[in-house]
Amino acid sequence: MTPPKPEIDGAAFGAVDMRVGVVAAVRAFPEACKPAWQLEVDFGPGVGKRWTSAQVTSYSEDELVGRRVVGAINLGRRRIAGFESEFLLLGAVQQDGSVVLLDVDASAELGSSVA
Repeated sequence: MTPPKPEIDGAAFGAVDMRVGVVAAVRAFPEACKPAWQLEVDFGPGVGKRWTSAQVTSYSEDELVGRRVVGAINLGRRRIAGFESEFLLLGAVQQDGSVVLLDVDASAELGSSVA
């Protein structure tokens, strides 16, 4: 397992804008260096829909569409193999490098802040 990171204060943690969204669409991303999907996530009326690239290929398209997820939406945009990723999808990185998505209760409203 990865060792703990250095302590930060509450203000640093609070600066990360994490929101609840739902996966609206999934596209193959064969141009990526590592296997990945392109995901469109709807964060509700206050934020809208955003795209990301995510190495969560252990999930099928059917398992992803409609799933509630958590995204960090204010970390800037990144270009990945010509694709503009607009947020970071959050998950637990396993020892083998695979990513397990965080579970979000179905009653969580889209766009809700994660604290």
